[in-house]
Amino acid sequence: MQSGFDCIYGNGCKSIDTEPDPTHTLGCCIHGAHFADKQDRKETKAYIRRLTPDQWQFMEIAKDLGEGSVTKGSVVKNAEGDWVTPTHDGACIFLNRDGFEGGAGCALHIGALQSGERPLDWKPDVCWQVPIRLDIHTDDEGHDTVFIKPWQQRDWGSGGEEFNWWCIDSTEAYNHPNPLYVSNRDELIELVGAEIYAKLAGELDRQRSGVAVTLTTK
Repeated sequence: MQSGFDCIYGNGCKSIDTEPDPTHTLGCCIHGAHFADKQDRKETKAYIRRLTPDQWQFMEIAKDLGEGSVTKGSVVKNAEGDWVTPTHDGACIFLNRDGFEGGAGCALHIGALQSGERPLDWKPDVCWQVPIRLDIHTDDEGHDTVFIKPWQQRDWGSGGEEFNWWCIDSTEAYNHPNPLYVSNRDELIELVGAEIYAKLAGELDRQRSGVAVTLTTK
């Protein structure tokens, strides 16, 4: 939380593929996104409908896959029965490639910025959460303990073993001038709520100033 970690997509990110990405524009998008639940799909579909061909390189591909519907062609069930964004040409169908006139990167991210809105509202949940992980453990009495921690390769199970590179483990990703709890304020509030975030930020502010206190919550 007090580190200078920051996503370096497009600025040195090697992607998670077996070979480093010389364009630095594939990132962790090569496998597409898994949707968290029905609400996640519903919200993302609403923003997909707002995208334009100038913002989304593969809009016509999605239309063809969905027989005229961009949402049916870009929010699909995979062979395992999970709802995902499909891949096209080796990466997520929403990932504009290097050289696209509308800009390389996630079309949903680009659409949000051009609309003056937050990218985290437009994207599937996993896309704006990674590499921050919300982990909830329930004890035998039904009490929950909530952890906020970095996604590590082992957290992906056997799939993580296929990653050639992961940003959390790389020193290049720790050069942001602000600590993560400040630079990722919006994401953390979405994960834990404004009240808990305020208590967390207050404690971390005090720790940074050299005055540590005990943090308690109801």
